Parts: sequence; C-alpha cells; structure tokens
Amino acid sequence: MNRSRGRSPGGAHRHPDALRQVTAALEDRKAVDPVVLDLRGLSEATDYFVIASGTSEAHVRGMAEHLMERLHPHHVEGLAQGRWVLLDYVDLVVHLFHPELRAFYQLERLWGDAPPVAWGEVGIGG
Repeated sequence: MNRSRGRSPGGAHRHPDALRQVTAALEDRKAVDPVVLDLRGLSEATDYFVIASGTSEAHVRGMAEHLMERLHPHHVEGLAQGRWVLLDYVDLVVHLFHPELRAFYQLERLWGDAPPVAWGEVGIGG
C-alpha cells in the first residue's frame, strides 16, 4: 500500500499540513508531553501518531474538541469519557490521554521502532 498522499517528491513538504494543524492546535490547548511518531514504513494503517496528555479528563476532551473544530476526523473514540480520545485522520492518528492511561498503555514504547519527529520540525512556532 502506498501512502504517499500529502508528500511531494524529494521531501520538500516532509510533514503534511494536517500534522502541522494538529500540533498547532495541541500547542494552543497546552498539551502535556506531546510526541509525534513517524510510522511511515512501519505501518500501513497510518503515517503518523500524535500522542499527548491532558491534565484532567476535561482537558483531554477540550483538546479533542478543539482539534475537531479545526479538522474533521474520519473517526473518533472515547470523547465522552475523556480518558483516552482517539482521533483518526487517516494519514495520522491522534491519541489524547489522561496521564494514568498514557503511562499504562505506553504507546511510545510499543511503537519504539518509530522515529520521533521533533515538535518544532513539524512547523510549530516557525
């Protein structure tokens, strides 16, 4: 499966606009410990995981709702509970966690072969 949508030859636009919009929205809402993992070449399901924590269930829901206002996800899970919200944008999947669940599931460790993308490299603050 070739998941090259949003990429130009030669890597001129290394990170898709949706990824920049997601990271900017999370920065707007003061996401805790945000991480972007590059899954290209490791997963046919998606190109990127964006993982972040909120300080409470309300914070997690607020981040998710802010993202949903900016970009309309293909699929959403967990919004009502606010402990682990998954927003599927096809080429990227956003995981927003309550800190206890993030520590329990350890997605960064599970996907340890995926190289992290520097937060600033995505286009934040520049």
